[in-house]
Parts: sequence; C-alpha cells; structure tokens
Amino acid sequence: MTHGALAYRESVGDDLAVKFGLPFTKLVKPKAGETVVFSWIVFKSRAHRDKVNAKVMADKRLLKMPKVMPFSIKRMSYGGFKTLVSA
Repeated sequence: MTHGALAYRESVGDDLAVKFGLPFTKLVKPKAGETVVFSWIVFKSRAHRDKVNAKVMADKRLLKMPKVMPFSIKRMSYGGFKTLVSA
C-alpha cells in the first residue's frame, strides 16, 4: 500500500473441505501441517497496477527478503483479474 495499492488482503484457509467446485486443497495440495493462504491487492486499473508493481520491484527493501521463502513458490499462483460485479 506504500506504493499506491488501494487495498490488500491476506487470508488463511478456514473452511477448505468444500463439497462444491474445485477446493483450494486440490489446487495447492498442502502437505500435513501446511495451510492455504489467499491474498489479493486492489488497484484502480491495470495501468495503475503496472505502475504500483514497478515501484514495488524498485523498492530497495526487497533486497532484504530472505533467500529461502517461508512458503512454496512452486505452488504459488499469480494473475490479474477484471471486476465483473462490485457492490
């Protein structure tokens, strides 16, 4: 949010044994003791997202990131979405 994002949410799986659709656990295949974290960031537009992401990637604090991440990058998913319905 320091670089201009409108909102940021990070959520931990709480009810993942769903009976409808494709559960996150099928997508991520968590091992024993692992949990699923779902995060998203809100931007004004794709152009705004690109500007904010450029600022984030240029932030020198990224150099202080740990060499070993506390999560599996191989099972991380990333993408951009357009809003269909907003209430």
